Amino acid sequence: MHMGLFDDKYYGGSGRRRGFSERRAGSRRDRRTRGYARSGSYGSERGRLGVRTAVISAVLASLLTGLLLLALFTTFVLPKLNATGFSSATASAQDPYDRIVQAAAAVRPAVVSIVNHRTASEEGESSMEGAALGSGVVFQKSGSDAYVITNHHVVAGGQELEAVLVDGTTLKAELVGSDVITDVAVLKVKASKVRGVAQIGNSDQLDLGETVIALGNPLGLGDTLTSGIVSYPKRVMPVSLNEDGVYDWEQQVIQTDAAINEGNSGGALVDLNGKLIGINTMKIASTGVEGIGFAIPINQVMATADELLKNGKISRPYLGVYSLDLNNPYAPLGEEQMNKLKLPGDIKKGVVVLESLGPAKDAGIQLNDVIVGFDNQSIDSTLMLRKYLYERKQIGDKMKITYYREGKKQTAAVTLGERPEAANQ
Repeated sequence: MHMGLFDDKYYGGSGRRRGFSERRAGSRRDRRTRGYARSGSYGSERGRLGVRTAVISAVLASLLTGLLLLALFTTFVLPKLNATGFSSATASAQDPYDRIVQAAAAVRPAVVSIVNHRTASEEGESSMEGAALGSGVVFQKSGSDAYVITNHHVVAGGQELEAVLVDGTTLKAELVGSDVITDVAVLKVKASKVRGVAQIGNSDQLDLGETVIALGNPLGLGDTLTSGIVSYPKRVMPVSLNEDGVYDWEQQVIQTDAAINEGNSGGALVDLNGKLIGINTMKIASTGVEGIGFAIPINQVMATADELLKNGKISRPYLGVYSLDLNNPYAPLGEEQMNKLKLPGDIKKGVVVLESLGPAKDAGIQLNDVIVGFDNQSIDSTLMLRKYLYERKQIGDKMKITYYREGKKQTAAVTLGERPEAANQ
């Protein structure tokens, strides 16, 4: 067994005992070679020292190279991977179903059901008859109050509002402010019973195909969760603000195939990190249509909510006209009406004034005037009129109106006022 571990010449031998003469001869040989032996021992020691030095140098060089590569990776490569969503995508791939469970658990305590009692019983107590149901999300606590985001159309016309927490607790809700244009409203409730506040995400960073979940109170079935994907992160949809079938506004929305039904309005659309990225607002309900729902991006919602918290309303410029599109496909003007306008044959688009109030009336705008331009820019429809006012003008601004009256092109100068509540434009 030990023969393999040692040099045979060292370990072995004849086994004979050496005699005196051999020992003396050996001593003489030892004396003659002693200097060589010492010299050889010193040389071997220097060799071993050189080997150790080379090994240490190689190890240090390897460590320095590794540290340099790590620094380069951290400085240049890792930020690019994070920017492309590598880390989040890897985390999502680990167990997406668990992430849905965790996201739902994080936001669920902040989602409430909204009851809008539009009529009251004869005894003066609220009744579920005539009540409208919706959803809301607690987004802020301040002192003894908590604040809830919901849709304007959920609370419109309400005489009494209630918020029902996930544990069934019913709280009286007070309307802080509401905006029909963005379809956002803010309510205030007592904070003592509220157990959850939603974390606000960033809707500008949503990706096509990203998994999302919707929480709310569809059909009165409170605490309901559905899941899906972002079908389109920034869809522009036409909206009828007066719900008369005439599209007079455009809303940027998040399109999702997560089930959104009646009662989901005002509820939460959440990413897999449990952060609020949208407020569910509407769906397309038609034969043959499935899985097309929409939510208002949370970045837009919070801009409106912050102003509502501060001022109780959204201040916008006001012209003071009720109008009808000259080429409205839903309510086309008859031949007799067109003849009364006496427009030149080349005028096919514009806005017919049905009523003139406030600043427009002060500027001389009258019934049946056809507005075709603001500040030398073409105005073809009520939608363009409203977008120009709300996106490019401020209260108190002066504006030039170009219009036709009885076939003659005219201009008027108007000073924009502040839009009253329930006003058109």
